[in-house]
Parts: sequence; structure tokens; C-alpha cells
Amino acid sequence: MKKIILTLLVINILAVKAQPFPRVDIPGSEVRKITSAIVAGQQYELQILLPSGYATSTKKYPVVYLMDSQWDFPAVKSIYGQQYFDGFIPELIVVGVTWGGVNPNPDSLRARDYTPTNEARLMQSGGADHFLDFMKNELFPFMDTNYKVDNDNRTLMGCSLGGLFTLYTLFTHTDMFTGYAAASPAVGWDNEVLYKYEKIFAEKKLTKGLRVYMTVGDVERGRQVFEKFAGKMSGRKYPNVNLRSKVLENTGHSGTKSETYSRGLQYVFERAQLKFSKQDLKKYVGTYTMEEGKKIEIRNDADGLAFYYIEENKFPLFANTEKHFYATHEFFNLYFKITDGRVEGFNLARYGSTLYFTKTN
Repeated sequence: MKKIILTLLVINILAVKAQPFPRVDIPGSEVRKITSAIVAGQQYELQILLPSGYATSTKKYPVVYLMDSQWDFPAVKSIYGQQYFDGFIPELIVVGVTWGGVNPNPDSLRARDYTPTNEARLMQSGGADHFLDFMKNELFPFMDTNYKVDNDNRTLMGCSLGGLFTLYTLFTHTDMFTGYAAASPAVGWDNEVLYKYEKIFAEKKLTKGLRVYMTVGDVERGRQVFEKFAGKMSGRKYPNVNLRSKVLENTGHSGTKSETYSRGLQYVFERAQLKFSKQDLKKYVGTYTMEEGKKIEIRNDADGLAFYYIEENKFPLFANTEKHFYATHEFFNLYFKITDGRVEGFNLARYGSTLYFTKTN
């Protein structure tokens, strides 16, 4: 009898294992494929994450291009959700780039596409310029044709060789992106050839502002090489470049990704906190009313403007511009309508929806 029960139990376990359970997919994402005429007919797979409300929106979105998305797209999807929900970054499109075709080998292909020079130990290396030509002349036009992208607001993120590629792009193809996040960049590549490109970059006269965030783990073997290079960059004090580098505590090479991409996105999309006098803030103070009659107040508290739903529900506001104020604990943005110096109302943008409040006193 015991043998029969045990046999039935084994059969049941095998039946459960054999069931075709559905996959866990990533909501809001889609896969597109593009074959490059520039990179030897290479097929690339694009893993694309769209913001909520994208289908009905008419606006254009910033785009984050993520290298090595075969590994990191799910993590960056989660990071985007966290940082957007907490109000640190805007709605945006994430484009993860990886390799398609039959049985692609990411280790070999990334060594080809992400490295600026050829090293004898990796015969396929040195194709970064071709990959950048693919991005500029094939990938960007594809995104522009098929998606609502803001071509003046692109960010590039990568780790290790992808981080090397990120910095090389900053130095040599500077106008392609406005934001850069490099996790554990392989700055020692090819006898530290990156110094040559950095020197050329330091002599450029930039026409638009850039933001750069770079990290290394404190237990990485390449920490000293990174810190030396980061020190060189910091000492340059490049005009029109905001640069921040950080050594991450108790972190190894691969572990730098999550914090670098989280803090890097925060840094790239960091908004101003302008200081206005109490007199200048007076024009915003008053009662505002929605069409259905709901009222809120904006007051000039000791620390600046605050948005009140009710007395106990206060949202401190920070000024990004004269017309744009925001809160920091969630996605909460006020866009004021100002005519001849007089505030008429504002649009409240929260999580894909917009409500208009008219100033009534």
C-alpha cells in the first residue's frame, strides 16, 4: 500500500512539472528587430518599454538606450518604475539593445561592438565606431519613425565593456546623447587608450549641457584604475558637463548596475531647486478650483510654496522654473499658466493624467 501511495505521489509531482505554465512577461514592453546594413548584416533585438498612457498621448518622450539588455532589461524596467513612481524621473521610453539572429553569443558580440580599438587577445574587438554608426543612422531613425521620441533628450547606459562604450561615446560622439550612466567602465582597455579620447573631449567647446554618472565597486580589481581616471575627469572641470563619480560600498563588478542605473537616472534627470523671494512667490498663493468644484490651496509657508489638499495633507513644492513646480515624494508636477505676470491656474500632472485647476482667489 505504501508503495502505491508513493508511486501516485511521484506521478502527481511529474504531472505538475510537465504542465505548460505561462511565462512571466514584462507588462508595457515589446520586442522589435532591426537588421543593420552597417554592422555586417547583424540583426539587433530591441526590447522596448513604453510609459503608461503612451498609446493616447501626443507628446514626445525622452529615451534611455540600455546596452546588454539581454541581461539587464528586466532590472531597468523595475528601476524605471521605482524612480518614476517616486517622482525622480519623467515618463520615458527605455530601449534595450541586444543581439538577434541564430544563437547569438553576447560575450563575443559585445566585445566587437563596445570596444573602440582592436586588442590582439580579442580578434573581433574594435567595432565601436561601426556600432555607433548603426545607432545614429539606423536605430535612431527607426525609433523616430515608429515611436514618439524626443531626439534632443537621449541617455546612454552600460556596464563594464558597455560602460567603456558609454564613455567612449561621450568623448567621441558627444552630440548623440545628453545623459550618460557608466557602471564599472572598463577604463583599462587597450593600455588605457581611453585617456587619448578623453584629452580630445576636454578640448571641445560643447553647445549643450551634458550629465555624466559613473561608478565602480569598492571590492573591484579595477577600482584604482577607475579612481585615477575619474579623478582626471573631475579635475578637468569641463564646461557644460555635470559629472559625478562614486565608489559603491561592499559592491563587486556586476553589482554596480542596479545602483548606477538608479542613481544615474536620478542624476541625468535631476531638476533645479530655484530660490524665489516670498514676494515673488505671492502670485502663486491662493485657492484653485477644478471644473467639478474641488478646491485646493497653495500657501507660502516658511520653507516656500506648499500644495494643500486638506490641512493635514501637505505637498512641499520646489521650483524647476518659474512655471514648473514639483514635489519629491511622488510623480507630482504643477505647470502654471502665467499671463502678464498673473497666475491664471495650473495643470497638475500625476502618473499619466493631467488635471487643470483655475485660480479663483
